[in-house]
Amino acid sequence: MNLTTLSSQFRRLSLVLMLAFTSCDSFLEEVPDDRVSLDDLDKAAQLLTNAYSDASFAFTDWMTDDFTYTVGTTLRPSHQQMYTWGDPTSDPTEQDTPGFFWYQTYTAISHANEVLQILDDLEIDDSEKARRDAIKSEALLTRAYGHFMLVNLFSEEFNFVNRGSGLGVPYIETPETEFLVEYERPTVKKVYDEIEDDMRLGLDLLDDTYFTNSGKYHFNRNAALAFAARFYLYKADFIRSLEYSDQLLGSNPEAFVRDLTSTEFKAAESSITGFPQLYASPDLSSNLMLMRKISLVQRTDFAYGIDRNDYGSLFATHPFDEATDERENPAFVKGQNALFPVRYESLFERNSINSNVGTPYHIAPVFRGEEVLLNRAEANLYGNNLDEALADLQVLTDRRYSGADVTLSLAGLRTFFGRDSDPDFSNQDILLNYLLLERRKEFLGQGMRWFDIKRYSISFDHLGPSGSVIGTLQSDDKRKVLQIPTSAIEVGGLEPNAR
Repeated sequence: MNLTTLSSQFRRLSLVLMLAFTSCDSFLEEVPDDRVSLDDLDKAAQLLTNAYSDASFAFTDWMTDDFTYTVGTTLRPSHQQMYTWGDPTSDPTEQDTPGFFWYQTYTAISHANEVLQILDDLEIDDSEKARRDAIKSEALLTRAYGHFMLVNLFSEEFNFVNRGSGLGVPYIETPETEFLVEYERPTVKKVYDEIEDDMRLGLDLLDDTYFTNSGKYHFNRNAALAFAARFYLYKADFIRSLEYSDQLLGSNPEAFVRDLTSTEFKAAESSITGFPQLYASPDLSSNLMLMRKISLVQRTDFAYGIDRNDYGSLFATHPFDEATDERENPAFVKGQNALFPVRYESLFERNSINSNVGTPYHIAPVFRGEEVLLNRAEANLYGNNLDEALADLQVLTDRRYSGADVTLSLAGLRTFFGRDSDPDFSNQDILLNYLLLERRKEFLGQGMRWFDIKRYSISFDHLGPSGSVIGTLQSDDKRKVLQIPTSAIEVGGLEPNAR
């Protein structure tokens, strides 16, 4: 297998929003006299439910080394363009595309900005100040998270070499009041600085008590800590990533990791509806925040899947004799030659009771305890705290593999990777590669692999329908940065990403 070395990684790492032209939100389209008047905290809190982007980023999986050309499914032109790392020419209203993600996420940000604009001016009494601060916290965190996802998809990654010097995305902090507003692209570092300011203030003001019976669908404290841990990891600030990971996981990380070897999960494997319902349940402590995503990635007749042979091979790749990776099942058959792990329940919202037209969607766990655990292990790895990193990896391993002794050791991992006597491959390198393998399996089909491909300069080929190579994504390939939508370039004058 191709391995990543920590030393090489240290060397690589050591608008016009056009909302008026694409799926505008009705709240923003209304003339001022007909707008909902945000004149109390209840209305402000209600509007914030729209500050969470309903666009999925799981389409990025089609561009990764996990997915293959799939025969017998619906393949739109945009799918084939993304599979070969082209720039989709689809309308931005087409779900599961970069354009859809761009516009839906900026629309969500606009809702947060509407709320933030009026909060400080609302006339409230002292008894309502705590709730106002909680609403402000949620607005800041949703704005920060939306921009964080945009900059990590449409800009270069922040790393040790570039220090965020590349072109970022517009950071929007005020509501749209003009028909067309021109924006510039600040640096990635500038965008990260703005995200950090919003995120930290949001954390300071956060109060979970106001999320009655629906906390997992809001930026609760655990989700905000998970966001901070991911933010600082991607910023290569491993000390702070470790700090926020520790605040969540503490000395009992097991509480935030679902046990796929348990009787409960094993019993659910036989149900293609029961398993995803359990997997995405708000009752699981490992699910920190859930979001509704308009998407078809969960459909078995849509786009791409994982080659059947590669799927089995991936889950059989581990250092334990006779062990079973419980993440392998259940899986959907996708097309004629692929599989897809059962993680999302395919849901459909009808336009009316008797209508056959509506919106396909799924519920996605966008922050999970398992991610924070792996982020903490990675931060510890870069800090040379190898025992701590190994301990966290053991917590995950114990809850993913069954049927054999699954005790991790550096010696065992060296043998597994074929590096028993390789002085050029450090113990950090060994743990890094095991961590990347585990993260790849853990989030298969959930859109997270693309970020590791960017962060770790991973290169790979894509195969066509005949099984031959039709394209290669190089380690430093500029196509790893998604192109911003054509309308934002041509009408808005935003500088496009290099190709």
